Amino acid sequence: MIRNIVFDMDGVLIDSEALILDAWKEVAVTEKIADIEHTLLQCIGITAPETKALFYRTYGNDFPYETYREMASEIFQRQISKEGLPVKPGVYELFAWLKENHFQIGLASSTREEVVRREMESIGLIDYFHVIVCGDMVSHSKPHPEIYLKSCQLLGAAPSSCYAVEDSPNGIRSAYRAGMKPLMVPDLIAPDAEIRQLLFRQFQSLSDVRLFLQEG
Repeated sequence: MIRNIVFDMDGVLIDSEALILDAWKEVAVTEKIADIEHTLLQCIGITAPETKALFYRTYGNDFPYETYREMASEIFQRQISKEGLPVKPGVYELFAWLKENHFQIGLASSTREEVVRREMESIGLIDYFHVIVCGDMVSHSKPHPEIYLKSCQLLGAAPSSCYAVEDSPNGIRSAYRAGMKPLMVPDLIAPDAEIRQLLFRQFQSLSDVRLFLQEG
């Protein structure tokens, strides 16, 4: 039985990607930014520098990305200050079961370490992780396998003996290229034919992931 599992964060453990998209949509309306949803969906799973580069490729090098990012960030922070970070259904039950069954648990998020640790602490998950690898701790963004290879190395486990739980195509590609067993719980992007070929399993929720693991 495999007892090593590594999670993505945004869109898997917390329902943050939809909030980020809504914040950018609000900025896009006032600042007349075209096709913002299409652009943002391409950014899911990649690091902050890669996101910035993608915006410049899409809108030109004179695009005031940092200004608009700050505006979107303020909207996002106001929302979570009022209502807290929205946690995905089944998170706490899954993590309690993983701990009870002595799984090695990792986190591989493209988000910066400072943000990852703050957000995981705020929802009470930080102490479950044996390993945390973040976007500013690696040289290459997903879909490159570096972040997952580093996670497996720090867990002391062969990639082939590790599950990776992801919501995005870039994350699935990263885990697959690392040699892991990708489990997908789609969030904003449904898997296409290419991604379905890379999956070990697909689920509707983290509760379904727990049931799968319980079956061994």
